[in-house]
Amino acid sequence: MSDPPLTPEELFQFLDALGIAHSTAIHPPVFTVAEATALRGKLPGGHCKSLFLKDKRGSFWLAVMLEERRTDLNKLAARLGAPRFSFGGSNDLYRILGVRPGSVTPFALINDREHRVTAVLDRDMLANSPLNYHPLANDRTTAISPDDLLRFIAACGHRPRIVDLTDLERGAS
Repeated sequence: MSDPPLTPEELFQFLDALGIAHSTAIHPPVFTVAEATALRGKLPGGHCKSLFLKDKRGSFWLAVMLEERRTDLNKLAARLGAPRFSFGGSNDLYRILGVRPGSVTPFALINDREHRVTAVLDRDMLANSPLNYHPLANDRTTAISPDDLLRFIAACGHRPRIVDLTDLERGAS
């Protein structure tokens, strides 16, 4: 990444310029789904997680899904026609998406100016409104509608793949 990553405030300005409604709750930093669940209180909507993945060929993926999903990465790779997935490293995460571990979010696509990441969205996640993600930092949670999430991703120059993940659970045959 040649330019410095955007701040949450710059992200909010971008959303405002697109006419995208959003609201943000501030909380102590969280690094896991369990920590987020304990701290978020009663924020409405779908609560999500984002996985930064790298395939065997060196391509990068951002899989965004409902937090309770326990997706088998081998099954996900097969569904997407990708070679085996592993988790992307923290250096690649920061270099490409401009965020640190614990702050992975679809909003980080705004920092992927070279379009190196393929976004993958859980179809069932998009049935929830609002959707909740970290806004480039894990000390707050931003709510956005599913349609506005798709508008945001398109405005960042990405075309997400919307995938049914229901049959990709770990342990499911």
